[in-house]
Amino acid sequence: MRKLHTILTMVAAAAGMVAAGTTTAAASPAISSTTTAACGLNLGSVTAGGDQTFQRLTTMPSAGAKSVVPNLYADGAVRMSGSFVNEPTATGSSRYGRVVLGDAMYQHWVELDKSGKVTSSQLARIGGGWSKFIDHETSTFNDDPTHPRTYEYALRSDGTLFRWVVGDTGVWKAYGSAPGFASVKSMTLISKAAAYDTFLANTRGGALYTIHIPVNNAMKPVVTKVRAATWQGFETLVAGQCGNYGTVVAGIDKDTKSAFIYTFGHANGAKTSITGHGKLPGTFTDPTYFRFAPPVKSDWLFGE
Repeated sequence: MRKLHTILTMVAAAAGMVAAGTTTAAASPAISSTTTAACGLNLGSVTAGGDQTFQRLTTMPSAGAKSVVPNLYADGAVRMSGSFVNEPTATGSSRYGRVVLGDAMYQHWVELDKSGKVTSSQLARIGGGWSKFIDHETSTFNDDPTHPRTYEYALRSDGTLFRWVVGDTGVWKAYGSAPGFASVKSMTLISKAAAYDTFLANTRGGALYTIHIPVNNAMKPVVTKVRAATWQGFETLVAGQCGNYGTVVAGIDKDTKSAFIYTFGHANGAKTSITGHGKLPGTFTDPTYFRFAPPVKSDWLFGE
C-alpha cells in the first residue's frame, strides 16, 4: 500500500470531535419517538468461524432469518470488512467487496447458486500495511453510468482519515488525508454525491457527528455535531437509504450483544431528526459487521 505523503490540516470543527467528553454509558441513546414509514437495510457479518451472513433488518423493528455462507474465510482471519455489493444473476447471486485479512486488504468476489451454495470465491490482494487501520469503506458514486467514481476511505488507529481514488483498472491513487479523528469509534457512509461524501460517526465520549468530505484534493472534512452524548455504546454503525433524503441506521453494541435501529432525517447538525425504533430481536455476537449494498446504479445515499 502506498504511503500518503501529504497530511493536511483539518477544519477547526474537528477539534470538537477530539475533545468530546466522557459520558455515562446508556443501553441506547435517548431519542424522541415519531412516526416514520418502515425502512430497512441488509446487514452482513463475518463470524468468528469465517462464515458470511446476510440478514434483513427493518424499523418494525424486526430482524429476518440469517442466510449463511459457511467457511468462506479461515477462522478469525477477517479483521475488517467494508460494504459488499449483492446483486442477482441468472444462476443465483454475486457478491463483491473488500476485506482485510491480517495485514493485507483483498478484493473478494463470491458467486452463489440459487440455493446459496458457493460456486466461485476469488481473493485478489490489493496491498499490505492494514494492521494499523481500524475501519474502511468504499464510496462508488454513479454520476456517470460508464465510469462511476470510486473512493476508498480508511481510518488509521492514530486518528488519521485517508482517501484513495480507485481507478478503472484497480490502481489506487492517494487522494488526501486528514488528522483529528482519534476519538471516533465507528463511522458509516450516509451520503454519496457528485461533490462530496458524508459519514456518520460516533465517538468514545458519546457524541454523534457528520463528516462531510468535499470531492477535491484538499481533503478538508467539515465536521458537524448531531448529538452531544449517549452514542458511545455502539462499536459499529451500519447505515442504508430510507426514503429520498433519510437514513436508516443500526447501532450494534458488542458488550451487550444487542442492536438498536433508528431513522434519521436529512442531516442538519443538531436539528437532525432521529427516531428510535427500539431494540432488534436476536443477539449480535459477530466480530465484524457491514452493509450489503445494491448494485451501484441503484445505490443512492442522500442522508445529507
